[in-house]
Amino acid sequence: MKKRFIADIRAGDIVDDIFVLFEKILSQKRDGNNFLNITLSDKTGMIKGVVWDDVDAITAGTTSGDFVHVNGHVGEYRGALQVVIKKMGSVPADRIDSADFLPQTTRDIEGMFDRLSRITDSIKTEYLKRLVEAFWKDEAFVRKFKTAPAAKKMHHAYIGGLLEHTLSMASLADKIAGHYSGVDRDLLIVGAIFHDIGKIDEFEYRFKIDYSDKGRLLNHIVIGLKMVDEKLSEIEQFPEDQALMLKHMIVSHHGAREFGSPEPPKIIEAVLLNYIDEIDSKVNGIRDFMASEDADETWTSYHRILERHFYKGKKNS
Repeated sequence: MKKRFIADIRAGDIVDDIFVLFEKILSQKRDGNNFLNITLSDKTGMIKGVVWDDVDAITAGTTSGDFVHVNGHVGEYRGALQVVIKKMGSVPADRIDSADFLPQTTRDIEGMFDRLSRITDSIKTEYLKRLVEAFWKDEAFVRKFKTAPAAKKMHHAYIGGLLEHTLSMASLADKIAGHYSGVDRDLLIVGAIFHDIGKIDEFEYRFKIDYSDKGRLLNHIVIGLKMVDEKLSEIEQFPEDQALMLKHMIVSHHGAREFGSPEPPKIIEAVLLNYIDEIDSKVNGIRDFMASEDADETWTSYHRILERHFYKGKKNS
C-alpha cells in the first residue's frame, strides 16, 4: 500500500515507499565506478533519484517500468528534488493499486465523449459520418478510446488523455475550418478524431503507462491506419479518393519524416491538422510542466526538451 505521493515529498524527507521505476541510466563517476540516475513516478508526477554505491546489488532484478519499493533520503540537486537511494527492490503488480500510479484526466470522461459526439453529429458528408458512426458503435473501441492516454510522458499522459486531446483538436478544427475558404471542414474534423486512434493499442495502461509490444513494433500511425481500413471495408462505395485523403492525414500528422511521419502533409487539411496537433500537445505539455513546478516561483526550471524556462507571472504580495 502506497503511503505518500511524489507531490508531497520535500527536501529532507525520508522515503520508504512504492513507485514506478520510470527510467534508469547507468553512468560512471570520475573514478570509473558506476552510479545510476533514475526517475521514479506515481500518479502525481516524477522525481529524480540517484544510486551512488552498490549499484549492481541495489538494482538487481529491476528494470524500467517495474514497481519498486525505495528506501532513501531526499535532497536537492541543481534546484530539483533528488532521492539518494540506499535500497530498492521489485514489487509484484498484484500488490499494487493502479489508482496510485495512473494519473487521470481531471475532466469528466462521459461529458467529453458527449461533446465529441455532438461535433461528429454535425458532419454533413454522409460517408464520413457513417465511418465515424461505425467506430462509435464499436463498444470495445469506445471503451479503450475513453481511457487511453495520448502519450507516455510529453502531453495528455494520463487516463482519458487521448479523448481529451481528441476533443480539443476537433473543437479547434471546427473553428479553424471556418476561418479559411475552401477547407473541407468534415474531412478536417474526422482527421482530428482519427489521427491518434492507434494509441489505444500503442500503450498499455493497466498499472502504468508504457508502450505495448505492438506499439513499439508498429507505432500508432500504422495501427491507426489498419483500424481505419477495417472500418472502411464495412462501408459500401466509400469514395476511394476521400479514403486516401483521410489516410494521408493520419500518415502525415506529425508533420515531417524526422518527427515520425512517413510523409509530410500534402493537402491543406493535413497541414492544418499537423499544426492543430502541435498547438494542443504543446500547450497541454507546457501547462502540466508549469503546474508541476514550485508555485511560489516566478519562473519554471529549465525545460530540457523545449530548451527554455517558462514565465509563470509574479505573485501578488
